[in-house]
Amino acid sequence: MHSQAPEFSVKLADCEADLIAAQRLRYDVFVRELGGGGSMVDHEAGLERDRFDPYFDHMLVTDENRGELVGVYRLLRDDQAAELGQFYSEDEYDLSALRNSGRRLLELGRSCLHPDYRGGTAMYHLWSGLAQYIAEHEIEILFGVASFHGTDPAQLAEPLSLLHHRHLAPQDLRARSKSFQSMDLIPEPELDRKAAMTAVPSLIKAYLRLGGFVGEGAFVDAAFNTTDVCLILDTARMNERQRKIYSGARSTA
Repeated sequence: MHSQAPEFSVKLADCEADLIAAQRLRYDVFVRELGGGGSMVDHEAGLERDRFDPYFDHMLVTDENRGELVGVYRLLRDDQAAELGQFYSEDEYDLSALRNSGRRLLELGRSCLHPDYRGGTAMYHLWSGLAQYIAEHEIEILFGVASFHGTDPAQLAEPLSLLHHRHLAPQDLRARSKSFQSMDLIPEPELDRKAAMTAVPSLIKAYLRLGGFVGEGAFVDAAFNTTDVCLILDTARMNERQRKIYSGARSTA
């Protein structure tokens, strides 16, 4: 990290250069760092992109003191998904329960931070921008796939089982993996809950703190070298403590 304190700005991408900057950061994180791939990844230009990008809004966090993009989030409202013909997650999950809820949906994805900014306040600014976006568009349910690194569910048995036993979505919101990989791998009484939670990625933990749930079953994504779970957050089901965290983020956006 440079010695000068970061000064963050948050905005939606509004030109081709913004989108390319987001795709470049995604390449650095998802391809170079985590070993992911995909049919539209441009290794020569160092861009991680796919056919869904033109339909999404892309939220960008920039450190103005360095003039560098340091965080991105990809957002797709239900009206944008209607234009596209699907949500991104529908390649992996049956979203019928969400689609049939009659509520305003927002799909989130491709969240990543520059390595120098992890554990700092950059993610907080990304979430603050997201909270403002949710308020502006009157979103009621957030969802999206979040990933564990690696494609062997046996090595992820503890965290996957913890999510299944303690955080499974209620039936009326329960997305289900299309290429079903059970997350019920260890009986709940046999779980070391502390060790299991330690193995849960920080982004998933952030959703759980806000009262988020997971869909039923994981999805092994060999191309991206990940094991995915579907995260679902119903803003109406938040308790007062969770709502304060959420509205606190919103007030600083």
